[in-house]
Amino acid sequence: MSLMERGVVRPVTAVAWTSNSSTCPKDFTLISITEDGATANFTRSFAIKSGYYLCYSKDLTGGMVVSDIQLISDKDSIPHGYCYIAEHLEAKASVWKKKRVCVRIVPVGSVDTAVLDIKVTAKSKMMLQHYTYVGDIHGYVLWCRKGHFSSPTPQAKPRSISLDLHRLSFEQPSAPLPLRPSNPLPPLPNNKLSQRRHTLQTQDNLDKTADCSIQGITALDGVPFSLHPKFDIQANGTALQLNSQLNNIRIKSFQDIENEYNYTFVVEESAAKRTRPSLPTGSAPSAQ
Repeated sequence: MSLMERGVVRPVTAVAWTSNSSTCPKDFTLISITEDGATANFTRSFAIKSGYYLCYSKDLTGGMVVSDIQLISDKDSIPHGYCYIAEHLEAKASVWKKKRVCVRIVPVGSVDTAVLDIKVTAKSKMMLQHYTYVGDIHGYVLWCRKGHFSSPTPQAKPRSISLDLHRLSFEQPSAPLPLRPSNPLPPLPNNKLSQRRHTLQTQDNLDKTADCSIQGITALDGVPFSLHPKFDIQANGTALQLNSQLNNIRIKSFQDIENEYNYTFVVEESAAKRTRPSLPTGSAPSAQ
């Protein structure tokens, strides 16, 4: 039973030229016979008997499909989005450049229709039903059939049996043990600590809550210190004299400051009231 009879329609995913079955890539179908029974060997000229064949693939591994196929001459520019088909030929073989086959390859999920099959006939008068005429090349006629294709069946991801058995197990997994260093630091003896630091540690342990992780002891705890004699009031005699001077300072009120520094601007006002001497109205006598 064919794929068409079973309802599975696979699109064409690649088209190429090949010299023979030995150079034909894997997963490619070589078109060796035309629909009317002739050999589908595209020869370059009448003198050269060896030629090349057309082949196509329907392998969806790459995720691309052929949405259209065209024949263009060497004078025409290749349409946008199209590319020339690949060539899997022998070392000294080459294809005819006067007319070339180009295809449009798109992702499989971007289109609903694509090229489903490719046929070759030797007589231009022969018509193939349900196939579209592509063009003439080297005495052969190229046909293609387009239509809707079947989407590839998604493959189920393999699952680990051990993981499934572990999930079905009724035993509860044990809690992970805390990590412990291989070489733990030895605890410091209590007699090495000062009395003040030991007291602070005891008081801090009583005050902090159970979930507190911040230590309240700094690096200066337990270090003895004393004030400099310059700042020691009891040891410095000049400090007593300074304190007596500070006690004699009287703090002035706002009214005291106004009375002491009040300025009425009398001199400026009297100067402003003075009149400037006026000049005589007559003209000054001219010098003889």
